[in-house]
Amino acid sequence: MGVVGALLGPEAEALVRLRAAAWWLRREVAADDEHWAFAYSMLHRVSRSFAIVIQQLGPDLRNAVCVFYLVLRALDTVDTKRQLKKLPGEWVQEWQRLVGIGLSRLFHAAGLEDLAPESLSNSMGLFLQKVNITRDYLEDINEIPKSRMFWPREIWSKYVDKLEDLKYENNSVKAVKCLNEMMTNGLIHTEDCLRYMSALKDITVLRFCAIPQVMALATYALCYNNVNVFRGVVKLRRGLTARIINETNSMADVYAAFYEFSSLLAEKIDDNDPNASLTRKRVNAIKETCKSSGLLKRRGYDLDRPKRNPAMIMMLLLLLVAIFLGALYRR
Repeated sequence: MGVVGALLGPEAEALVRLRAAAWWLRREVAADDEHWAFAYSMLHRVSRSFAIVIQQLGPDLRNAVCVFYLVLRALDTVDTKRQLKKLPGEWVQEWQRLVGIGLSRLFHAAGLEDLAPESLSNSMGLFLQKVNITRDYLEDINEIPKSRMFWPREIWSKYVDKLEDLKYENNSVKAVKCLNEMMTNGLIHTEDCLRYMSALKDITVLRFCAIPQVMALATYALCYNNVNVFRGVVKLRRGLTARIINETNSMADVYAAFYEFSSLLAEKIDDNDPNASLTRKRVNAIKETCKSSGLLKRRGYDLDRPKRNPAMIMMLLLLLVAIFLGALYRR
């Protein structure tokens, strides 16, 4: 741990490193080509954390994935508007099912990886989509002019008559039970995800695939049994996100993160929840897979807010980044 980490903790140090890396990557791309500079500026606008993950890939694969991601985001916008005319309960749209498969083919075409089985590739995409759909319930249901309804009817209809009923406080107990069942459903993909990632050979491809998966499981751990999903925005704090990005560099790191975040989720399981047994079974399966790898190491991830003053942390971060950038320009 460096000076910043010793003073303010590992998350503050991770934020400094991440902001410096992001600045350097944007500068590198901008120097290459104005058209790619525009593409990556759009990428940063739609997803800053994912942009950093994409930009650490090699130049050829990086550009292909950048275009692939931007096209998918455009399709998401178009498809969402079309789907608003349909009945709710679609879970994920067909194009979203092809995300993992499409990326696997890009990795193979680049000569970096063997072509993964479609079932594993599909699980990689489905897990991310299910996490996002579950977390973004309130944003989607409050969408104007018409709600976006992606939660599957076969789950929510067990608890309420209409999907939007889950957001009302008098339905809080039912809402949390429904939320927990949604997450238990999503956890079915995690072992496939671990098998997929354990077969990857290129470190940049592993980081690209693993960082979103780790953040997805961390998001599940944060949202599980959490009524705030129906009250406002529930997201990982920036410092924890930065740590995940900086510290996910090998399969051992992936096993460590999956083990710790699944353990944090397990601590929140209520025995009175109707899906408690199944949830615990799927969480234990994740932990057993990670333990059997023989690569576990402790990271000490925590979902609670850090106790240090966030204003002081931000001021120090800005100062250190300014000093770092100034030193680069003087070169």
